[in-house]
Amino acid sequence: MMEVWRRTLEAAPASGPFVVTLGNFDGVHAGHRELLRLAAARAKALGLKAAVVTFDPHPTVIVAPQRKPKLLMTLEQRLAAFEAEGMDLAWVIPFSRAFSELSPGAFLDALGRALVPMELYVGRAFAFGRDRSGTVATLEAWGATHNCQVHTLALLAPDGGRLSSTRIREALDRGEVEAAADLLGHPYTLTGVVVEGDRRGRHLGFPTANLAWEQEQLPAFGVYVTEVHLPHHGGSRLGLTNVGEKPTFEGRRLTVETHLPGFEGDLYGTRLEVRFLHRIRGEVRFASVDELRDQIAQDVAAGRAWWKAHRG
Repeated sequence: MMEVWRRTLEAAPASGPFVVTLGNFDGVHAGHRELLRLAAARAKALGLKAAVVTFDPHPTVIVAPQRKPKLLMTLEQRLAAFEAEGMDLAWVIPFSRAFSELSPGAFLDALGRALVPMELYVGRAFAFGRDRSGTVATLEAWGATHNCQVHTLALLAPDGGRLSSTRIREALDRGEVEAAADLLGHPYTLTGVVVEGDRRGRHLGFPTANLAWEQEQLPAFGVYVTEVHLPHHGGSRLGLTNVGEKPTFEGRRLTVETHLPGFEGDLYGTRLEVRFLHRIRGEVRFASVDELRDQIAQDVAAGRAWWKAHRG
C-alpha cells in the first residue's frame, strides 16, 4: 500500500533514497502517467522505492487566485492514480504563501534531505520555486552536485501537440469528452454521492440519480453516454447523464443527473463514479414536458445504440 505524507518540508523525515517525480498532476493525464510509470520502473530496476511529490492546494490558489483553473481531479483521485501507477510514497506538500516564496535551491535542498533522490523525473516544461524561477536546468545543475540524474519527458498529445491539463479543460468546456479521454488516457470522471433531487425524472418516467459531484470542472451542458460504476450493484453499466440547468423548468439550478436504463433500486447515499464517454446533444429548452419526455426517450435509444456499438 502506498504511503502518504501530508507534511511540510520541515516536518518530513529523512527517508531516502528514492526515485522521484514532481508536479501538480492535475488530471493525472497520459503524460503524467508515463512519468509515474518511468519512475516506478526505474525504482524497481535499482532496488529502490518510487516517490511522487505534489502540492495541495493548487499553487494558483495562493499565488494567483484570479487565474485558478477548475481542477480535473480531487486530491483523493490523484492519490489513487499515483498508487495505481506503482508509487510507494506520495508526498503532498501543503502549498502556502511562505512555501511559494522559497527559492528553487532551498526547495531542492529540503527535498534532498528527506528523499535523497537518486533520479528525478519531470515534464520538460516543469517550473518551481519563487516566481517559478526554477527550471529543468536548475534541476540538472542541482542533480550534478547531489549524485542525482535528472530525466525529462516531453508531454505530447496523440496529435503531436502539447499535452496539458489546460487542453483537457478546453476540450471539456466544448463537450468533447472523447478528445478529453484521448488526452487523459481514460474517460473524464465525476465522483460523488447520490443525493435527493427534485424527482422530475421519475415523474417523466426516467428516474435519475442526482450526483453531488466533487470535481470543479464539468463537461459542457448537455446529455452524455456515461459508464457508471455502482460498487454494490454489479459493477459498471450504461448511464445517460445530463449536465446543466434544466431550462425547460423554472428555478434553474446546476445539476448532474444520471438515468440508468433498466436499473431498479435505491441509490441514495451511494457513492458513484460517472465516466463520460460520448456527447449525444447539447442542452435544449423544450416547449412542453411532453416534448422533453419524447426527447429523453430518443436520448436513451441513442445511448443504448452507442453503448452496443462501442461496448458490446
